[in-house]
Amino acid sequence: MTRKHKPLPLLEHITIESVAAEGKCIFHYDDKVVFVPFCVPGDVVDVQITKKKHSFMEGRVERIISYSKVRETPMCEHFGICGGCKWQNLPYEEQLKAKQQQVFDQLTRIGKVELPPFQPILGSVKTKEYRNKLEFGCANKRWYTKEEIAALPPKEEGQEGNLSESAIGFHITGAFDKIYPIKKCWLMDDLHNEIRNEISRYAKENSISFYDIRAQHGLLRDLMMRNSNTGEFMLLVQFHYDEEGDEQKAMQLLQHIADTFPQITSLIYVDNQKGNDTFGDLELTTFKGTDFIYETMEDLKFKVGPKSFYQTNTDQAYHLYCVARSFAQLTGGELVYDLYTGTGTIANFVAHQAKQVIGIEYVPEAIEDAKENSHVNGINNTLFYAGDMKDILTDDFIQGHGQPDVIITDPPRAGMHADVVKVILNASPKRIVYVSCNPATQARDLQLMDADYKVAAVQPVDMFPHTPHVENVVLLERR
Repeated sequence: MTRKHKPLPLLEHITIESVAAEGKCIFHYDDKVVFVPFCVPGDVVDVQITKKKHSFMEGRVERIISYSKVRETPMCEHFGICGGCKWQNLPYEEQLKAKQQQVFDQLTRIGKVELPPFQPILGSVKTKEYRNKLEFGCANKRWYTKEEIAALPPKEEGQEGNLSESAIGFHITGAFDKIYPIKKCWLMDDLHNEIRNEISRYAKENSISFYDIRAQHGLLRDLMMRNSNTGEFMLLVQFHYDEEGDEQKAMQLLQHIADTFPQITSLIYVDNQKGNDTFGDLELTTFKGTDFIYETMEDLKFKVGPKSFYQTNTDQAYHLYCVARSFAQLTGGELVYDLYTGTGTIANFVAHQAKQVIGIEYVPEAIEDAKENSHVNGINNTLFYAGDMKDILTDDFIQGHGQPDVIITDPPRAGMHADVVKVILNASPKRIVYVSCNPATQARDLQLMDADYKVAAVQPVDMFPHTPHVENVVLLERR
């Protein structure tokens, strides 16, 4: 006999209290915290509870009774659907306050270490068209909102309707096989919207199949676009060759894009037969132009390839790296280790003020770019190594290359592996500059180092307006 679950309640005339992590807002009900997306503090709403746990609940807004005074009209027609910009309805000044509070809460509640006064968060130079990279999925099934489904013409007897229409856009949470079509995204230069929409139009008019992730069948699979502050533009198209003639169709599409958009300086493609869209281990082919673009920062040029990591907000990356360089307090005589160096951006950015910089990164192609970046900029006091951080950064490595005076570390969202933390502590540098895109894992790592290092400065930096993501730079000094 199955146990019947009690229907979850609809809570009426609720006042949203404050902003929480992950872009949600909260209110309290029945001694529990309730998390609700796509609203702002001060909204009065009816909330349908969707999940009930021991200490918290989750809900969705069913009806807005009155709007908050701090609410802002979202600029994007896709707001609330694509799931990307969760805070477009919150004024930018309020977003910055929430991010500053988020960093403070995570470092105090998770890290539980002694902290100095925080410096005010550095807001982004741009709040629109600030990204230099976006990826879009291509699928043979598109996501429909409730309103779109209701507006569809009634099915005639024996017809299946058109709910399988293909689309290029973003994956919707909870529907891995469906894509929501994006007409205009405000986060990157508008050229990317023109290119994406033209690819969609051309593919549909020329009977190019879109990828079916369940059946792993279909030609057009994924798009990645990058642009740079030098005016260059890169497009990588992922195909999935299934049938005879697919390669010819792919080449015709690429030629059409090359002819229509001469602004594209790097047009690259790959036949990806894997079960996922990652291409780090695949050989890419250049259809037109170069296989890289350049970014500039101060008097430096940085070569960025399709597999390279580069901070997604170019203008704000400069301010982030200025903070890191300032915290490092270099005088020209220091040996610096730059961990998770990517394409060597930070390493080359600080090299002129150091005796030597050693960069370590997991992706071999990024390390090749890092070496090239040093060469292009006439920098000869850098060394770069590719491999897993915990395997390369060992006590033997430090013994062979010298004890660092300063370690700069910019790990992925998961933070640093415990073995890496151990080696850093054994290396015993005077200062550690910890750049983080996830203050929660940064806080965990700070706690691991607290016995040996005290937090001397904290500087939050906003790289991603309209999202809850925030970068944070911490200076650690040896006790």
